[in-house]
Amino acid sequence: MATPIFRPARPDEAATLTALTLRSKAHWGYDADFMAACTAELTVHPAALEQPTMVVELAGLILGWGRLAPIDAATVELTDLFVAPEAIGHGYGRALLQHLRTIAVERGFRRMLVESDPYAADFYRAQGGRDIGTTPSGSIPGRELPLLEFALVDDQRRA
Repeated sequence: MATPIFRPARPDEAATLTALTLRSKAHWGYDADFMAACTAELTVHPAALEQPTMVVELAGLILGWGRLAPIDAATVELTDLFVAPEAIGHGYGRALLQHLRTIAVERGFRRMLVESDPYAADFYRAQGGRDIGTTPSGSIPGRELPLLEFALVDDQRRA
């Protein structure tokens, strides 16, 4: 069995990452109107991949991806973490999140914020994320999303 690898995303993969993202989001049962409202926000643009963006790949197939965006010297945001529906539940998301946390620690960040889809919030909590409030959806007026925080300083002490 092949071992998954983590590597930086390439700008020419933006369309592939967009398709994976939309399939991953739709996996949770959102209807066509909801997905149409989210498509612009979920579209991956090549220039955005200049931020730290990693894919998890197995035998040449991208199974998931995630991106970090610095907020300030101490705080980074996990702006994206999506796993292909057929790969959900196999540990790829957890491994990708840990890989991105390691990158954040190596770059000196002390905390990581995540604006989570409600269906993904329990995943982040199980990985050590702590609820710190809510934040408005960028796509759906009036919808609030869970806001979680990871304390990366604990990761630094373990290193």
